[in-house]
Amino acid sequence: MARLEEEQIEERLSALEGWNREGDAIVAERECGDFAGSVDLVNRILPVAEEMNHHPDLAISWATVTITITTHSEGGLTDNDFELAKGIDALG
Repeated sequence: MARLEEEQIEERLSALEGWNREGDAIVAERECGDFAGSVDLVNRILPVAEEMNHHPDLAISWATVTITITTHSEGGLTDNDFELAKGIDALG
């Protein structure tokens, strides 16, 4: 999968709500109410990531899950990153 050009990144990022670019990654924070809600979100992300064989970096801070997505093997953002973000967003 080829690394995206800047214009392509901006176009895809503008179609996502709540995602921001941080260097060579896209990042979103999700408020989950409490620690159990955060763990539940991570557990719901698991099958989406496994199905794509594309895994985000996840950080839990009690009621907040920070999701960071990049394609490490390409050294930046690819279409897979934005598809994974859409899949995570579809979880609600």
